[in-house]
Amino acid sequence: MRGSLSLARENEWLRVQLRARDSELTACRAHAVGAIESERRRIERALHDGTQGRLVSVAMSLGVMDTMLPSDPSAAKRLARQAGRVLAAALAEVRELSQAIYPVVLTERGLAAALAELADQAPLPASLDVLVDERLSTDVEAAAYFVVSESVTNAVKHSRATAVRITAVREAQLLRVEVADDGIGGADSGRGSGLRGLVDRVEVLGGRLILSSPRFHGTIIQAHIPCPGAVGAGQSSTG
Repeated sequence: MRGSLSLARENEWLRVQLRARDSELTACRAHAVGAIESERRRIERALHDGTQGRLVSVAMSLGVMDTMLPSDPSAAKRLARQAGRVLAAALAEVRELSQAIYPVVLTERGLAAALAELADQAPLPASLDVLVDERLSTDVEAAAYFVVSESVTNAVKHSRATAVRITAVREAQLLRVEVADDGIGGADSGRGSGLRGLVDRVEVLGGRLILSSPRFHGTIIQAHIPCPGAVGAGQSSTG
């Protein structure tokens, strides 16, 4: 009898230790994800308020220069126009970078609109099927968006895919997001920081990331993310 009681106490102690370690791991992941998001927002503000403003100022200065170089007005105009085109391209790159860090459309219009924009701008054909009728929490929408964004990027860079299929469906209290490509497969979540980061981002919300990537048979990345409460009206889209 004593032996049974001792074993029961030991088992209970082990369960307590496992729960404590699990809670500690979850807290660490939450802190890491929060720090990453905070840094993303800081960079976005810096680009918008600093670099972009200075580039606009330079562009305006070049416009003034167009009228201040009478000695060779034709050359000055050509130089000013060329510099203006370069700066316009730089501004477009800055805006694109800001969108990639945390897209404005995700904040303002929600997951369906953000995924539609991502599919439209993908470097390879991307079909889209989104059934999300309400706005979800910021963390859930961000996790889903970056799962899709990173998965599409990986398909473009590594899989030699010719097309991708993006799906996002809310089923009761669960958001299921899937990106499937027709590439060479062989993806491994244990290699590289991209997929590992997605695993952490999803797991910290109580979800799970599922990777299927057999050699020469494409890659499917699924994220199952709990979403117990909606925060407002959203959108559905199919493309």
